[in-house]
Amino acid sequence: MYIKQLYTGCLSEAAYFIESEGEAAVIDPLRDIEAYLDLAREKNATIKYIFETHFHADFVSGHLDLAAATKAPIVYGPDAKTGFPVVTAQDGQDFKVGKLTIRTLHTPGHTMESTCYLLIDEQGAPHAVFTGDTLFVGDVGRPDLFSGNLSKEELSGMLFESLQSKIKTLPDNVVVYPAHGPGSACGKNLGPNTFSTIGEEKKSNYALLADSKEDFIRQVTEGLSTPPQYFPINAQINKEGYDAMQTVMERSLKPLSIADFKAKVAEGALVLDTRNANTFTEGFVPGSISIGLEGRFAEWAGSLLPFDRQMLLVTAPGQEEETIVRLARVGFDKVEGYLEGGFDGWKAAGEKIDLIISVDPDELAMDIPHDPNLVVVDVRKPAEFASGHVSDAINLSLGDMTDPGSMATFDDHQNLYVHCQGGYRSVIACSILKQEGIHNIRNVNGGYGKIKDQEGIEIVQEKDVLN
Repeated sequence: MYIKQLYTGCLSEAAYFIESEGEAAVIDPLRDIEAYLDLAREKNATIKYIFETHFHADFVSGHLDLAAATKAPIVYGPDAKTGFPVVTAQDGQDFKVGKLTIRTLHTPGHTMESTCYLLIDEQGAPHAVFTGDTLFVGDVGRPDLFSGNLSKEELSGMLFESLQSKIKTLPDNVVVYPAHGPGSACGKNLGPNTFSTIGEEKKSNYALLADSKEDFIRQVTEGLSTPPQYFPINAQINKEGYDAMQTVMERSLKPLSIADFKAKVAEGALVLDTRNANTFTEGFVPGSISIGLEGRFAEWAGSLLPFDRQMLLVTAPGQEEETIVRLARVGFDKVEGYLEGGFDGWKAAGEKIDLIISVDPDELAMDIPHDPNLVVVDVRKPAEFASGHVSDAINLSLGDMTDPGSMATFDDHQNLYVHCQGGYRSVIACSILKQEGIHNIRNVNGGYGKIKDQEGIEIVQEKDVLN
């Protein structure tokens, strides 16, 4: 028996490869499928099944491309209705993979079709359960995504019953392999690890410790943040289908001359710059949005960029293909090409450039007492802001910057000093502000992580929020 977790940090996503006696199964694959095909070749195995735990909302699955490449059937649990052929498994149905058995456990609640897969070893003993978004380490899947007319309270009630009857009844030594780890927006507060055991979760997971169904519903539904804008789009893509990755690559991986690039910009294409955030601040094509590949790239792209607009890329040399793949993982298929020669070529040609002035926290400390027009803009999440922030700062979470009117409160005379926790999100925010015609901005290097230790800057907490 061979089990491998393939974890993608920028999406907090886990796929799984299971092999026995030359037969293999893949659970919840990403859209770029080469890793699974490579593993199959390495293990000299045939991929027999592709299991999906549910219609994922936070990434586009690789089920269709992997099925096309391997001829393996795509398996969903009960209540899954798709725009392409699948095997709709019954609750309790068994699938053989070599000497292993994979048993379907229908666990509605996160979504109606949500299904866990119990792996039974060669001796017939339960070994591991692949829980999708039904059970995470320290959390459960949020019950407010892509579920028709059902309320989050109704779905939470279903999730409680699923956990009680299908998950908590498993032996304590069964390994829990979820679809997501820390940082995922598919739950409220996932734990730091990417796997656990049933016994550990029964001891420490608040959702499995709830005293009653009513208590469970209250705990699971309170404090839910607004889901990212791309979640329903990705869920629909996973349900209805999409273009093959090869087709996307052929369409998108095209070098564009400066003249062709400028012509497409004039036609309304959006320019996305995926270079490192610090590099971006030093110079960029005017009007570009910065989302660096070094951070939670796909998540922020899906949360901030429009899906219905043509897109052009400016990347570091050699990162064009990686950028296209990572955009495709969250459903962006409208990339029209990339700037040949990158930003260096643009600058060498004498084209206009823009930049973002960055300052260190000590300069912010010097400017605060002397500039009556200075406004500190904190783009962290509200909970981060509440735990400690610069006195009199404005909290405009990066995820809210696409909302109409979110920047209407800023005046032309104000000097905006923008920061996040470490510097990645603030550069994205500065690029959005620039695109909106707001240019009196400074990016604060090191973010709140450095600001909080700077002498001369008053830090306060929102105690009413924290309590």
